[in-house]
Amino acid sequence: MSGRLVLGGAPLGQPGDVGPRLREVMATADVLAVEDTRRLHRLASDLGVTFTGRVVTFHESVETARLPGLVAALADGATVLLLTDAGMPSVSDPGYTLVRAAIEAGVHVTSVPGPSAVTTALAVSGLPVDRFCFEGFLPRRGGERRSALAALAAERRTMVFFESPHRLADALVDAAAAFGESREAAVCRELTKTYEEVRRGPLAELAEWAAAGVKGEITLVVAGAAAVPVEMDAAALAAAVAAEEAAGVTRKDAIRAVVVRTGLPKRTVFDAVVAHKGT
Repeated sequence: MSGRLVLGGAPLGQPGDVGPRLREVMATADVLAVEDTRRLHRLASDLGVTFTGRVVTFHESVETARLPGLVAALADGATVLLLTDAGMPSVSDPGYTLVRAAIEAGVHVTSVPGPSAVTTALAVSGLPVDRFCFEGFLPRRGGERRSALAALAAERRTMVFFESPHRLADALVDAAAAFGESREAAVCRELTKTYEEVRRGPLAELAEWAAAGVKGEITLVVAGAAAVPVEMDAAALAAAVAAEEAAGVTRKDAIRAVVVRTGLPKRTVFDAVVAHKGT
């Protein structure tokens, strides 16, 4: 009978943020695949956990080489706990390749959910969180970074990035050029740690602040592009909704699609549909 792969959410900074389930799995897992063995021992000490399982390093440099052995252990019935340095595995951290390999081998994959820098930064940013996208780390090279940001200039959702403190100032300058200097953003530094800091403001102001140098783990949250209403009369709006319906969606979803596409209030689109019903 195959074992199970458990993805463990490691604390971002405060050991007390993890619950008893992670302690239990750490203590009982047959194999602990970890990004950094020193962090594992420090976390175990902080949590008062004694683990007896075999420890295997699992980071970017050895990820491919470690896969066959870990999948074989899972196939033999072992419980493998995957831990990264902080947050949930696979989110801009090692884990995706092992998850895919385990699924393809028919192994049960589950999790002990825990802290995430993405959702934590979103929550404290003060920016809209009803719709967001995670873009991971921006490219290291300036030209590639500017191209990536330019491609996101019209993105309506709140955007979340990870960034190196050494590249933050340049990234903010490039973001201000791509999105506009007044676009609101938040730089979340050292989340949950002793020197936690959240700087909120226009991109240009944040770039000026970061120019002096910033330290620590950085999560950048940037507001999405404002909707620019499209000028359409009632007849054209009703026709657009009808076209969506003809494609096979419900009227409710058709109206929503037109609202998103045009940036017009939902009431305006709805009233147009009612006014041209049957015409």
